[in-house]
Amino acid sequence: MKLYRFLSEDDTSAFCHKVTAALNAGWALHGNPTYAFDAANGVMRCGQAVTKDVPGDYAPDIKLGEQ
Repeated sequence: MKLYRFLSEDDTSAFCHKVTAALNAGWALHGNPTYAFDAANGVMRCGQAVTKDVPGDYAPDIKLGEQ
């Protein structure tokens, strides 16, 4: 099955570390990153979709971050 996650974070090195950790756990980048101003919090936010192929069948209780 193919898993999908959308990673987001304030525009700091924490976002890059989050994406790097996902890539090192076997996730692959999916599409282009996003970058937008979060007016409610006054910060820029980054986002990146990632996917991963794993064995098994999908169930809503899968912990995506643990895959």
